[in-house]
Amino acid sequence: MQFDPLFQNYASNRYCVTARNGMVCTGSNLASAAGLEVLKKGGNAVDAAIATAAALTVVEPTANGIGSDAFAIVWMKDQMYGLNSTGYAPKKISEEAVRAKHPECDGNKMPTHGWTPVTVPGAPKAWAELSKRFGKLTLEECLEPAIRYASEGYPLSPMLAKMFGVATKKFNKMFEGKPEYDEWFKVFTKDHEAYEFGEMIQLPGHARTLRLIGQTYADAFYKGEIAEAIVKQSDRDGGFMTLEDLANFEAMWVDPIHVNYHGYDVWEIPPNGQGIVALMALNILKEFEYTHKDDTECYHKQFEAIKMAFADAMHYVTDPRFMKVDYNELIKPEFGAERAKEIEDFAKQPDFKELPKSGTVYLCTADGEGNMVSYIQSNYMGFGSGIVVEDYGVALQNRGADFSLDKEHYNYLLPGKRTYHTIIPGFLTKDGKAVGPFGVMGGYMQPQGHVQVVMNMVDFHMNPQMALDAPRWQWMKDKKFMVEPTFNNAIVQQLLAKGHEIEIATSGLSFGRGQIIVRLDNGVLVSGCESRTDSNTACY
Repeated sequence: MQFDPLFQNYASNRYCVTARNGMVCTGSNLASAAGLEVLKKGGNAVDAAIATAAALTVVEPTANGIGSDAFAIVWMKDQMYGLNSTGYAPKKISEEAVRAKHPECDGNKMPTHGWTPVTVPGAPKAWAELSKRFGKLTLEECLEPAIRYASEGYPLSPMLAKMFGVATKKFNKMFEGKPEYDEWFKVFTKDHEAYEFGEMIQLPGHARTLRLIGQTYADAFYKGEIAEAIVKQSDRDGGFMTLEDLANFEAMWVDPIHVNYHGYDVWEIPPNGQGIVALMALNILKEFEYTHKDDTECYHKQFEAIKMAFADAMHYVTDPRFMKVDYNELIKPEFGAERAKEIEDFAKQPDFKELPKSGTVYLCTADGEGNMVSYIQSNYMGFGSGIVVEDYGVALQNRGADFSLDKEHYNYLLPGKRTYHTIIPGFLTKDGKAVGPFGVMGGYMQPQGHVQVVMNMVDFHMNPQMALDAPRWQWMKDKKFMVEPTFNNAIVQQLLAKGHEIEIATSGLSFGRGQIIVRLDNGVLVSGCESRTDSNTACY
């Protein structure tokens, strides 16, 4: 049969999915199935999250990998926990070393590919820490489905095949004649040609690495043979990574932060993550009441609030050890109320407010016992740095590209520092009880997606699927916003009259990919899954 798997000639509807004993939502049907398999083996929501996250490194390598960073919010036995497993810059790196190696650097910007923007990967340590603290199964048992996908192979889904094609075309042009990227082409292409929809791909090196991580609870990655392979290749190609950088890395258990928005507590991981941007925007928007979604004033206030939140975050937020203010000041109710008073009837240029001195994958899981996980991991820009560890299949992130080489910048590059981080998991509670996990992937779209999804559910009473399907907007810079093709044109015209600069996108691909699970009072689980990509809910 001949057909285009991405051509949708007719509008299609998705409805919420319900289940009682367990649920896994993510951007890949195979990854969701991996989580469900582990649940049925007796694992809990954390085991399922680990299995799903590991599977995603195999079946969605266009957005994440074993070399990713990760954040998690865990609701376990009616208590909330946060995990920050983001890596730091290598100890040997510095502004001077980067400028010496890259005289072509544009001003104060870091290189985006190669070994220089590679920071210590956090995902394997996240899996190990989650398993040790909350898991019912062993880590190796949780990784088994991912190992099977990698060794036996799997077929490419429609959107995944599209992303493979985009990356292959881009990297063929960017990396021609650069041997440090040869392993990427060896692992992820057919002799520089892209894998296509329905074709099978096998990742034997990836399977080997996952097995070693599972057997050693990630020690092989940070202190054993995989670490040695990473550093050997880094040294050969002029990178900065050392054995000490890897061996000393630890994931951090943190207390999630929250704001109360119209009766619901919205939770995020604290900085260095940008979840605080969503909280700052909601802390402003809570000062207003909204009668219905398709209202110009509602969108105007959303636009102004997100600009303020990003302006403040870009001025203050980085590794909390290097922040000039206490990040809790940014989400105090009084601060949100002050910012809300600054919203006028016409669009304003974003600016920060002075304080008193003082490429990504998302998944969520739930089990029949009431435990839930909101989890996210990313290689940052698609396949990340373009560096793949030879014989081990580890694609390394390029998270260090967000550092600045400007000494006065809040996110200035320093050895051992964690950069401002875009990936964020979210969680909702009400009156101390879990409502459920949610997340929207997509770089700087993520906090904007969180704001829109929360308002859709809390203010406009949308079910989880409709909360995700609703047309989205995205702030780009200054007064410029982009909206999806299905966005109400009458409202676009009214927003233009208020001074906003609006561009209508040709597709919804840049507006994030989200997942939601809500737990009803009777214990029934309800999910919404992103309609803009290959998303899937697996449940029983």
